[in-house]
Amino acid sequence: MTDNATLEQKNSSNSINYDIESTVLDRYQQGAKQQQPSLCCPTEYDGKYLEIIPEEIKEKDYGCGDPTRYVGIGETVVDLGSGVGKNCYILAQKVGAAGKVIGVDFNDEMLAVARKYQDEMASKLGYYNTKFVKGKIQDLKLDLDQLETWLKSNPINSIEQLSALDQKCEELRQVAPLIPDDSVDVVISNCVLNLVRPQDKKELFQEIYRVLKRGGKAVISDIVCDEDPTPEILNNPELWSGCIAGAFQEDMFLKMFEDAGFYGIEILKREETPWHVIDGIEFRSMTIRAFKGKEGPCLERKQSIIYTGPWKQVIDDDGHTYCRGERMAVCDKTYQILTNENGPYSPEIIGVPPYQEIPLAEATQYNCNDKAIRHAHETKNGVYTRITNNVNDDSECCSPGECC
Repeated sequence: MTDNATLEQKNSSNSINYDIESTVLDRYQQGAKQQQPSLCCPTEYDGKYLEIIPEEIKEKDYGCGDPTRYVGIGETVVDLGSGVGKNCYILAQKVGAAGKVIGVDFNDEMLAVARKYQDEMASKLGYYNTKFVKGKIQDLKLDLDQLETWLKSNPINSIEQLSALDQKCEELRQVAPLIPDDSVDVVISNCVLNLVRPQDKKELFQEIYRVLKRGGKAVISDIVCDEDPTPEILNNPELWSGCIAGAFQEDMFLKMFEDAGFYGIEILKREETPWHVIDGIEFRSMTIRAFKGKEGPCLERKQSIIYTGPWKQVIDDDGHTYCRGERMAVCDKTYQILTNENGPYSPEIIGVPPYQEIPLAEATQYNCNDKAIRHAHETKNGVYTRITNNVNDDSECCSPGECC
């Protein structure tokens, strides 16, 4: 496992001798003008959603997975690096008239193609639910269309005027953010996160987290590698803009979500066959899903859960241990997360409510640092017997009637 210090050292921009942003922008501007098959990793989409999408969009779309499969009706979705808009127009059909789709891209050529077909697609669908905005995906507060409008009236001709530009950027972020806090149900991205500069990737994951609502999810398809890219790979501009040099090492891809505060992080799909093998390093597509919303107080409402298996015990992202078949005591926040039908855990969790419901206003603080079970009496006649074991203890899981 690579730690954060190693990641920062590995991704140091000092070891890269070209401008990543300019390289990526130039490559994808050309991709908006003329199809570039080398940018595309073979991906299967549900054909019924492609039927009404214009050919130009399908030809100039570049991706490595299909995160749209995990989006539902009525949701508000942001597509990071939306390109010419194929994923957005698939999502427009999936979320329906009650949903909303926002494509974010930094490339004017790509945005022009996506916007060109908005009216046509709205006519085919019978509703208008797409929006394409200009922004950097690692800075989703700054609306670059608004900034460019301001710059036309306030050109920068001196060092002193740079201060006014910085102030305007901050004003836009605060007063008119491109994507507000806690406003989105789903964030998707298709083979774009790897194109971001190494020094901006931590901020990128923080931005994804910021814009999601509590209970919202990120579904990201991207290119990963099984070893660190060599210096030769990192210093090849064509391999960076081609989604190779900036690839995440597989374990670090998941760790980036964890460090940003996500829970329920899981690999939805990992291609068995590598897309490319360079210098013995395998590069392949992987799709990750992660959820937001584990913050908040731990309150005692006498709930418990039963983990159904198949593992003897499992540990969640907050260090809680759940023993197979046992009535594990949990706080209200954890209970809601584990039993949420739209969350990642509910298929393996049985929720056991208390004998008598405790209103939130009357709930007391709960100590989540214990590994604990509740006696069956708690759900039958209200008699409370709680058997605890420190979560850091290496002993076996608790059993009814036995001290753990």
